[in-house]
Amino acid sequence: MANLREIKKRISSIETTEQITRTMEMVSTAKIARALTREYNSEPYRNAITDVMLTVAADAAYETNSPLLANPEHYESALVIVISSDRGLAGGFNVQVEREVEKRLDHFRRHGAKSVEIITCGRKATDYFKHHEHEGARVVMTFVGSSDNPTIETARMIESYVCEGFGSGKFGRVDIVYTHAVNRVEQTLRDERVLPLDPAVLGTARGPRANETDRPQRLSSPFEYSPSASHVLGMLIPSYVLTVIHQALIDSAAAEQAARRKAMHSANENANAIIADLKRTYSRVRQASITTEINEIVGGAAALEEY
Repeated sequence: MANLREIKKRISSIETTEQITRTMEMVSTAKIARALTREYNSEPYRNAITDVMLTVAADAAYETNSPLLANPEHYESALVIVISSDRGLAGGFNVQVEREVEKRLDHFRRHGAKSVEIITCGRKATDYFKHHEHEGARVVMTFVGSSDNPTIETARMIESYVCEGFGSGKFGRVDIVYTHAVNRVEQTLRDERVLPLDPAVLGTARGPRANETDRPQRLSSPFEYSPSASHVLGMLIPSYVLTVIHQALIDSAAAEQAARRKAMHSANENANAIIADLKRTYSRVRQASITTEINEIVGGAAALEEY
């Protein structure tokens, strides 16, 4: 009977856990709709400002050797913006981001970077990179408490630091690592180059090239710039960087809820499978116990008849 009590107690414990995970799944499902709507509503603006940036940069590339358009193979310093979540229970959501950042840090070191600064958004990434030392890398800014509902103020503070550091030559390159929400089910990891502008992307602003190593051919531009295209490009950079960072924050927020819903759904299925298995075990043990009791009664009755 003690064994039966233990099994029953374990079934009750797992059922309680399953109720919690099911509730969390329902909450995440409700939040996904709002997060994805916010992401979809902001995406057209990012696409528009990116198109403008590429158009102006394509013209500015023929006027100046601006650091914004450089493509150095080696750089002494770099900056990585890491976007994770504040809470766990989201499967491998945070672990994948952390591993990708470590790969990026190794990449920077191989390209001569002596120092790498890290900006973390989300408590998980903040705790990880503060407690795991990486050669030449250090956390300079942290933002926690708003991973599921990021604000434009957070993006603006990061943008100010990025533009000031890149403009002064403090950083040779700026990357951002986050998780993109493709839809309610699928999420993909992204490692994007923010500054300087990627020449591979820049080349598409004036149509495809015969060879990716070729410089884009000069085509007539429908725009006239005053005082120059490079000056306009410099004025657009803060707005472009702000938009990229803010879009990544709200994109990661949607991916976080999708990843948590997926993780909780899997937890529910596993809990139900364990409960079903324990109930079968409980039934077998109970039947065995009843059979043993019946055998004891029959044996006792037979013994009395002998006397």
